[in-house]
Order: sequence, then structure tokens, then C-alpha cells
Amino acid sequence: MRAYERLLKYVRVYTTSDPNSGTHPSAEREFDLARILVEDMKAIGIEDAFVDEHCYVYGTIPATPGCESKPALGLIAHMDTAPDASGENVNPILHENYDGHDVTLPATGMVMKVSTFPFLKELKGETLITTDGTTLLGADDKAGVSEILTAAEALMAEGRPHGKICIAFTPDEEIGEGASLFDIPGFGADFAYTVDGGDVGGIEYENFNAASATVTVHGFSVHPGSAKDAMINASNVAMEFHQALPVMARPETTEGRQGFYHLCQMYGDVTEAKLGYILRDHDAGKLQFKKDNLLHIACYLNGKYGEGTVEVEIKDSYRNMIEKIKPHFHLVENARKAIEKAGLTPEEVPVRGGTDGAVLSWKGLPCPNLGTGGFNFHGVCECTTVERMDKATEVLLNIIEIYAH
Repeated sequence: MRAYERLLKYVRVYTTSDPNSGTHPSAEREFDLARILVEDMKAIGIEDAFVDEHCYVYGTIPATPGCESKPALGLIAHMDTAPDASGENVNPILHENYDGHDVTLPATGMVMKVSTFPFLKELKGETLITTDGTTLLGADDKAGVSEILTAAEALMAEGRPHGKICIAFTPDEEIGEGASLFDIPGFGADFAYTVDGGDVGGIEYENFNAASATVTVHGFSVHPGSAKDAMINASNVAMEFHQALPVMARPETTEGRQGFYHLCQMYGDVTEAKLGYILRDHDAGKLQFKKDNLLHIACYLNGKYGEGTVEVEIKDSYRNMIEKIKPHFHLVENARKAIEKAGLTPEEVPVRGGTDGAVLSWKGLPCPNLGTGGFNFHGVCECTTVERMDKATEVLLNIIEIYAH
């Protein structure tokens, strides 16, 4: 079975994670795909496949004779889809021998314009897979799931030599909890790759350091007719706080390795106001500067309006994986070789976000991220191609072969 055939099956299973549930997994429906994957893994010969009580799927392929001493290699993808767009009743559409022009999504009439998505020109002649326009596709990351299983099937059916292969499929990656209850000791890998990136050929081993901040402003309400020199309007102070941050350090004004302050929520009245931020930077020192800057602004405003007027709570979220990948840089070097062997050019771009691999790397499992061949994740214009999924599968088999030797 080819990877895209698995994708067409898996995307029809509703697995959108729920950021507000507070449970693990966040949505019971994620078990529906987990159970299917266990059955499919056993069908191709992964006898120990199982799903645990938190909806993590695990399975191993024992090393072939003579390769028992080779490193145990992990392959990881996630089963959930993002809550940014509907993931229910997904209807994938195949566009054979795609002509490289604008694509109309039939259920809604929405047009994916080449002028908006220039990469479409590069897909000419391939079999394009899109949604019908009513939902996301779910290639993020059911393409990764499909490619891992297709590589595993080929590995076992063809009798290729390999070390121990550890496979895991996780829930709740899209809400930042995919690695929260991951059983690294039970997984049994020496190191791993997540297969959760964009176009095939991508290698990601740098990501943002991340923190969140909640700014609470306590005001003092007085009748506006007699408020002079007495009222402290919490909403106005909150705006003053935000205006003290650099305009050129916002998501909409940054790119590459440039970090930012992102105001995600703001609400309040005269007596109390709140600002919710996320802070990001590839450089840990620069992220610390951003955190300190919030505290300095609060200190200034407390001096102006009275101690306790502004409170700042900062929480770290995740860290840049590169610090944990550098000591195991063979992961990147071998991925490059595997991609080149597949006839592709490796593309290494720092992630302006986070990955499960970053969390796993800091927990002791070095884990860069590989491309799946997908585009436009988290929306109704999500797409991939049959051929790029085949190439992603080939890359995985090449990596396994390299580590076997």
C-alpha cells in the first residue's frame, strides 16, 4: 500500500484535539484512529503494537540478524488535527496530473490561487490532494503517520537489514501536549525523528524558545465627573504597557530568527485589565531579555501609578532543540544524506514555532523533524501530493538503511 492510500483512509477519522478539555487525551475521538493504527500495525507484522490509556500508540520492529548492536531509531508522528479549522467529515480530492494553475475547491468554490501560493507551480504534473473546501485535510500529521507505516511495511516485506525501529503516534500535538505523557523509556529509542514538517526534503532542528506572560493591571475607579488626579483606568494603563513594547518586535514585522512579543488577548475595564502574551526567540538570551523587559515596564508603571498596579506572571513553554541536537548532529548529517539519495535537496530552516521533537529532545530523546510533503497546514487550503508522500517514505527508508550500516 502506498502512503497516500493510507492518508485517504486516516483523514476521514475525526481526531481534532480540544484545547479546553483539560483531559489526556484532550478528545476521546482520538482513540478512534489510535485503534485503527494498532490494527494496521499488527497487520503488517508489528506484533507488539498497542495504545495506552492516554492514547499514545507504540510498536517496535526488532533488529534483523547482525544489526542488533545498531542504534535503536525512533519514528514519531501525531494523530490529532488542529482546532483552527474543522477536521470532521473530511472529503479529500485527488487532482491527477495537476496542471500547475489555480485550484477550485468544489464544495465551496474557494480558489487556491497560484499568486497566493506560488509553490503550486512546482507541483505541476503530480497528483495533488486537497480538501473539498469545507475542512482541513489532516495531512498534518496523518501524512507523517502514513509515511512511517508505509516505510515500516516495506522494511518488513522486503527483508531490508535494519536496527531496532521504534514507532509512536501521539495525541494532542496541535495543542502543545503531544510529548506531555510520552513514555521515553518504554519507547526504547536511542534517538528519533518526528515526521511532521512541510515539504519533503525539509530538516528542522532549530525552534523558538518560548514563554507566555499574563499582565494584570489593577485600577482605581472614581466617578468620571470627579476623577481628576484620582482615577487609575486599568484599561488605559494596559494600553500604556503594550505601547512600551517595540513595534518592530511583533509577529507581523519579524521573520527568520527574529523573535517577537505577541499580544494574544486583551480585555478589561476601569478596575482591572489583562493582557496575554506569548514570547518567542531562537536565542535563549534574547528571550530572557524580553521577559526582563516586561518586568522593567511593570516596574516603571508601578512607580508611576503605585506599587501593585501592574503584575506580570511569566511561564516558560518550550526550548530550542538545537542545544540537544548538536551533540548528536549525525541525525542531521544522515538526514541530509538520505534526502540527497532520494534525489532531493535538503532544506534546513529554523522553525518559527515549536515541535514535539523539541520537548522530547529536552527530555532526553534527541529528535529533529522531517518534512512530509505537505503545505498550507491548519486550513482549508491544506494539500500534499502522492509523489511527495512517496519521496518522504523513501527518505525514511534511506535513513534506516544508513543507520543499519
